[in-house]
Amino acid sequence: MTRILVTGGTGFIGRHALPPLIAAGHEVHVIGRTAPATAEAHAGPGRIIHHRADLLGPDLPAVVHSIAAEACLHLAWDVSPGFWTTPANLDWTAATLTLLRAFHQAGGRRFVSAGTCAEYDWTTPADALREDSARAPSTLYGAAKDATRRLIEAYAGACGLSSAWGVLFFSFGAGERPERLVPSLTDALLAGREAPATAGTQIRDLLDSRDQGAAFAALLTSGVEGAVNIGSGQPVALHAVMTLIGTLTGRPDLLRIGALPMRPGEPPRLVADITRLHHEVGFTPAHTLQQGLTDLIAGRRG
Repeated sequence: MTRILVTGGTGFIGRHALPPLIAAGHEVHVIGRTAPATAEAHAGPGRIIHHRADLLGPDLPAVVHSIAAEACLHLAWDVSPGFWTTPANLDWTAATLTLLRAFHQAGGRRFVSAGTCAEYDWTTPADALREDSARAPSTLYGAAKDATRRLIEAYAGACGLSSAWGVLFFSFGAGERPERLVPSLTDALLAGREAPATAGTQIRDLLDSRDQGAAFAALLTSGVEGAVNIGSGQPVALHAVMTLIGTLTGRPDLLRIGALPMRPGEPPRLVADITRLHHEVGFTPAHTLQQGLTDLIAGRRG
């Protein structure tokens, strides 16, 4: 049994990392601004213990020291609308470094955090992006994540801390923000409204948020170090995703693919090479794109 500290454990991806950790008998401590009414009060194997704390606040180091975890899975970051350009990204870089240092000083041995495919160079065509592909972030969010990764790796190397960086590609699943492509399109079709969209020629790598959370749990417990892409490894055109949603909702007649202009600067292809995730971490996604969309649509019907 390992005592594990998790941030973002009630979030879109993080909540799916908890069940496999609990099933493995670990003691999981979740830090967040709120705690569920049914939060566990006592520590022990197979339990989740919630701690109220603001990761951007001054009390974070004291809370981290009180937990004294052996491993940390850091998934918290502000990805509310506008996150690509908000200066708050710098606050989250600083908070991550505060967390890292407090965790290590409290005896922590392994630190795993979430990165983004926005760290990579999107201007150079590639069939699949590898962990050693060129990094040239074009947004403040991507730059902040890339800088955070570099600082974590440097600190870990200097202090003998084991660290890994899960590079997230594109998510979908229950609980996704309603303005995002998949839920907004689904909601429109289920409501019987026309759904205008771009031509959707972009090739993307989509992975169910349940699998993303499980992948982070597997990465944390694997001991694998360095950057590891977290994606499906399966390229899919967005117009194919939209067409599938139309079919699964039973309202393909309401799709208006091509009615909206493409956003300027959209990279034509962003797909993960998941060799490390599959062969070194030993993780394989449990849900296909169609299975994930079917479950999501069923949930939104209700």
